[in-house]
Amino acid sequence: MAPVLRLTNITKCFGKLVANDGISLTLARGEVLALLGENGAGKSTLMSILFGHYVADEGHIEVFGQPLPPGQPRAALAAGIGMVHQHFTLADNLTVLDNVLLGTEPLWQPFSRRSSARAKLLAVAQQFGLPVNADARVGGLSVGERQRVEILKALYRGARILILDEPTAVLTPQESEALFDTLAQMVAQGLSIIFISHKLGEVLRVSHRVAVLRQGKLVAEAPAQGTTQGQLAQWMVGHAIEAPARRPARVVGAAVCSLHNVSTTPTGRDRLQNVSLTLHAGEIVAIAGVSGNGQVALADVLCGVRAATAGQATLRGAPLQARPAWLVNQGVARIPEDRHAVGVVGDLPVWENAVSERLRSHWFAHPWFKAFWVKRRAARQHAQHVAETFDVRGGGLDTPARSLSGGNMQKLILGRALLPPEDEAGHSATAPQLIVAHQPTWGLDIGAVMFVQQQLINARDGGAAVLLISDDLDEVLALGDRVAVMHDGQLSEARPADTWTREAVGLAMAGAMH
Repeated sequence: MAPVLRLTNITKCFGKLVANDGISLTLARGEVLALLGENGAGKSTLMSILFGHYVADEGHIEVFGQPLPPGQPRAALAAGIGMVHQHFTLADNLTVLDNVLLGTEPLWQPFSRRSSARAKLLAVAQQFGLPVNADARVGGLSVGERQRVEILKALYRGARILILDEPTAVLTPQESEALFDTLAQMVAQGLSIIFISHKLGEVLRVSHRVAVLRQGKLVAEAPAQGTTQGQLAQWMVGHAIEAPARRPARVVGAAVCSLHNVSTTPTGRDRLQNVSLTLHAGEIVAIAGVSGNGQVALADVLCGVRAATAGQATLRGAPLQARPAWLVNQGVARIPEDRHAVGVVGDLPVWENAVSERLRSHWFAHPWFKAFWVKRRAARQHAQHVAETFDVRGGGLDTPARSLSGGNMQKLILGRALLPPEDEAGHSATAPQLIVAHQPTWGLDIGAVMFVQQQLINARDGGAAVLLISDDLDEVLALGDRVAVMHDGQLSEARPADTWTREAVGLAMAGAMH
């Protein structure tokens, strides 16, 4: 059969950067094609060209045998191409039906044809095995149910080719299993799917064929059956990759930080309710949970940007103050969830971002700061040390941080947090004693993930207490010496990782805390 989608010699350049270099791909009816690659490999650019957001410099696209007009998102939708983004684009205050209808009716239509729309939505939901309450408000739905609505939005519009971007990133294991069952039904009915994910085990389970991009070029195509995760990783980065060895903490030391019945003022759905937790030196405590269940509040309290309204938080026995500069001075390092909005100041150069959090710290003021003036040479030397030690690529010290890829931006943040600067005599300051790592590998390719995870293990082995907050259950179970689960602002007991099963963690993530 003729392919439903054909991309031929797609090339796209941004100045001297070749984002896509002569890429040709096909997609068959009822096929799941996994699209893999490192951050910056060209996946997003290619999908943006397919969806009409970018215009290719060379090449053309055919959908169901017909040329796809370039640079026209409306034409892509009309041709039957739908996309479900990793971050949902739903209005919480509207019903499921209203969200599905948004953008499907002309502005000059005098009234909404809700009755026929409801019938069509329910028919599509039944056809593809996606049960939904059309009158439920989206704000009250679980994450898995919201994703179901996003898929229904695309199918309601007649999508026959569906692009799924990191579809399991925020799902519990049980929700992921339900999604895989849904995808199987969709494929059986003739839908074609492009599956983008960094979870290689899921890729091999779900897809029929894999295509790998590296540095803008298509470097490998292979059937999923018979291909290993190791092969995929090697194709993605160009060399073999070994995961950090799972080994227990060597010596667990004294308590560094303790929370006792800590609560916070609710901010939307994000809050803490009577949370108790103790973090010890030389140990990684990993927190699992579906995003939005209090993880942000927990990280904010430990980083000093949010105050507890009840309970007690201590750092080495002293009251923990809601002052970020004080916490940096006390040896608390943070790796924030949102690297773009919170982790760096995008318009500032790399060197300024590398030293920014230390300027107000009494520990490190003398190497870079004197009499209200920044010592640029010393600051730049430290930034260069960070870039070299943590392999930050993508430009020099004067490159704006926003131009870095996600992986390199995360390496810059890691280096800033973990690498203590030296004074003028060459003496290093004390390494961080508490590291709050919130989604440290979110959205990173396999090579960057392994690098970040190894740095956290090294910090633990160096005597730091590490709090790892992650939506990735594999990461939680692989790195955590103790594991706890957050749900609706409450935290389960932190137990040794080997006492948890994936099923038990998944149930706790869904609310079965006991």
